[in-house]
Amino acid sequence: MKIGAPKEIYEGEARVALTPASAKELQKLGHSCLVESGAGLGAGFSDALYAAAGVTVVADAAALWAEADVVVKVRQPLATETALLRPGQTLISFFNPAGNAEGLEAAKDAGATVIAMEMVPRISRAQKMDALSSMANLAGYRAVIEAANNFPRFFTGQVTAAGKVPPAKVLVVGAGVAGLAAIGAATSLGAIVYAFDVRPEVAEQIESMGAEFVFLDFADNQDGAETGGYAKPSSPEFAAKQLEKFRALAPDMDIVITTALIPNRPAPKLWTADMVAAMKPGSVVVDLAAERGGNCDLTVADQKIVTDNGVTIVGYTDFPSRMASQASSLYANNIRHMLADLTPGKDGVIVQNMEDDVIRSSTATHAGAITFPPPPLKVQAIAAAKPSAKAKELTPEEKRAAETAAFKTATRNQIGLLVIGTVLLLAVGSVAPESFMAHFVVFVLACFVGFQVIWNVSHSLHTPLMAVTNAVSGIIILGSLLQIGAGGQVSGGWLIVILSAVSILVASINIVGGFLVTRRMLAMFQKS
Repeated sequence: MKIGAPKEIYEGEARVALTPASAKELQKLGHSCLVESGAGLGAGFSDALYAAAGVTVVADAAALWAEADVVVKVRQPLATETALLRPGQTLISFFNPAGNAEGLEAAKDAGATVIAMEMVPRISRAQKMDALSSMANLAGYRAVIEAANNFPRFFTGQVTAAGKVPPAKVLVVGAGVAGLAAIGAATSLGAIVYAFDVRPEVAEQIESMGAEFVFLDFADNQDGAETGGYAKPSSPEFAAKQLEKFRALAPDMDIVITTALIPNRPAPKLWTADMVAAMKPGSVVVDLAAERGGNCDLTVADQKIVTDNGVTIVGYTDFPSRMASQASSLYANNIRHMLADLTPGKDGVIVQNMEDDVIRSSTATHAGAITFPPPPLKVQAIAAAKPSAKAKELTPEEKRAAETAAFKTATRNQIGLLVIGTVLLLAVGSVAPESFMAHFVVFVLACFVGFQVIWNVSHSLHTPLMAVTNAVSGIIILGSLLQIGAGGQVSGGWLIVILSAVSILVASINIVGGFLVTRRMLAMFQKS
């Protein structure tokens, strides 16, 4: 099949759906690649780079659409582009099927197949094709960079000879892929970051990145996760409580980044005009949902405005395009993986398997029919987890009470274990010789102390702990060898020899396994 990438004609779009690197991979699948002259210039890919990768450079868009069996694009095609579709041709692009009825009809009438990249389902197998997540990751990072560019102060706090500079306070609304990327970028710049999401199960992810989750005091807490891992619309009562919380936060926030967006729906209004009016002069609002109407009342798509009270509102809709080279590489890889699924053989022939969850969900038109919306998925989607038990923030008194209860429970468990151990020692001591008991007591105490020490170590410290346990295991082997040598000189020596041999075996397994795991962990941090 011939795969062609035309130049994007949407104003300001610098990305391209085919890169020289992805073209080489597609050629391994049995495809040949075409690109319109100048299509990659905005992303830093010249025609010469494409030619060196074995890509045929076509003079104009009409020639490319006429020659290509599969056309790959970034932006939703305009009417002049859908008019170039022909029977049997496949178009892979962001298509906005929920708001593009004319495009769907044009593709259906042309007899073309349309694969809408924003319709790739959020299931494990489809992560490599999830173009929405790829672009959202870039958009979240870029939103922080744009905010920093328009914010008149440091992000991080500083203490200088001229005085103390407080850190900026950042609120991220929505903790999806874009929100988490924004949290990571803002915390790395030294800001104090707060984040809110209607899905309480993401609180742990937010806190693990160094941000503080904003809890709502809402008795009837809802499960905000919808099938597919996206947030679902809030109830009127929950939405009112949410806005009340944002109004309380607005005067203290220096930067607000809104990312709340549900696929195929208008953006919910979360940051109202009165919240903007309550913000300090010099504050910044970056609205990543501007293309769908914006989360902020005052957002103007594709523009940056400054309000009367000195708040800058950024409503750009091309955040990924502002990092065109990286965005093109990621998107082209998403396209490549989609084509790999569409061509299961190595002969380069597309198989439109409508029984496949990923292909069926992504297909908007096929065989002269509109196939959007897709049927429900046959497999469980990612992130459909139940809300965590932590529905609201605990008060200091509640935290102390919980810690006290946990301490009492742990103390009772330890006393119980000590009692059982004492009974066992007395039982064994009543029948075993005194020379054996001296060794047995040391063995039991070593097991007890080792269990208590290792069991209470945080999981995040298990890897460095392996180096310590390897050293301990080495001492165990040396001690066991000495015990084997002395085993024949005491009564009941055969039992000492057996126990020592078992100790050597277990310690050796621990050492070998520890070194193997540690080596794998270190390899993850080595530069290739």
